[in-house]
Amino acid sequence: MRLPSFLLSALCVALGALGNPALAKWPEQSIRIVVPYPAGGGVDVMMRMLAPLMSEQLGQPVVIDNRAGANANIGTAIVGTAKPDGYTLLASATFLTVNPLLETGLAWKASDFTPVAGLSRTYNLFMANGTSPWKGLGDFVAAARAQPGLNIAPGGSGSPQSMAHRMLRVRAGLQFTEIPYRGTPPLLVDLANGTLAMAVAPLAAVLGMLESGKLKALAVAGEERARLLPDVPTTAEAGYPDVVAPSWYGLHAPAGTPPEIVQAIAEAARIATADAKVQATALKAGGETAFLHTRDFEALLVRDRQRWERIVAEVSKGQ
Repeated sequence: MRLPSFLLSALCVALGALGNPALAKWPEQSIRIVVPYPAGGGVDVMMRMLAPLMSEQLGQPVVIDNRAGANANIGTAIVGTAKPDGYTLLASATFLTVNPLLETGLAWKASDFTPVAGLSRTYNLFMANGTSPWKGLGDFVAAARAQPGLNIAPGGSGSPQSMAHRMLRVRAGLQFTEIPYRGTPPLLVDLANGTLAMAVAPLAAVLGMLESGKLKALAVAGEERARLLPDVPTTAEAGYPDVVAPSWYGLHAPAGTPPEIVQAIAEAARIATADAKVQATALKAGGETAFLHTRDFEALLVRDRQRWERIVAEVSKGQ
């Protein structure tokens, strides 16, 4: 008789615990995933979809703890100094790679964490007010050249959204007035009411406002069109092939977390991301589940760092 996959996974974890002291009693309490962004953003939305199913697999509540601020550095530092016992995890994204390239004096470093798993990806969009006259990115660039100093939201300095607009600024030779915001939700309000001319944000966080007509997508900051927005051209199609800024979301644990616990968490995440309802919900929310087990996730992080090192160097030269 062939066992269902979820029973087989549970059996493997149980058998592993017999020979691994780290798993013998773990988990005995709730597991906290620290999201270093406000509720409602792309990272937060994805983690809240996965948490209930991960809880089912691990047998303990998986709770989301939003610790926003300082360009995702506050929540990240909390996890970096947490006990490596598997009870505190970081909802990670591109900031973990880019922040150290752009900022000094961080209260954390990359070696404070160990990769657990990659979970999903989402597209980033150049957006404008739903009533703006611009039909695409080319129209916006023309307007920005004619009116230097248009208000935009730069995003956190370590975010792919921030790097997307910086790359466009360098490539198109534009000048903006940058208005900082504490997370994506508040800047979307000002984009919709016309305070901002343009912003870049993840599709997962803005899909509802796009559908309602409050916002307009000018371009996808990527090499391929978003499945949910097949009529929105990419930045490459608009003539800016270097203005590419995909987002990935994953999980990291404090360095020193026992490998057996890391793998148990990764397996719970794998099962959660494989759930058909989660995949459908993620797509409707503007994201795509894209699970990567620990080794594959580590390889992605290496490629990601190499790519962003090049981009940061190019953007820095153009400032």
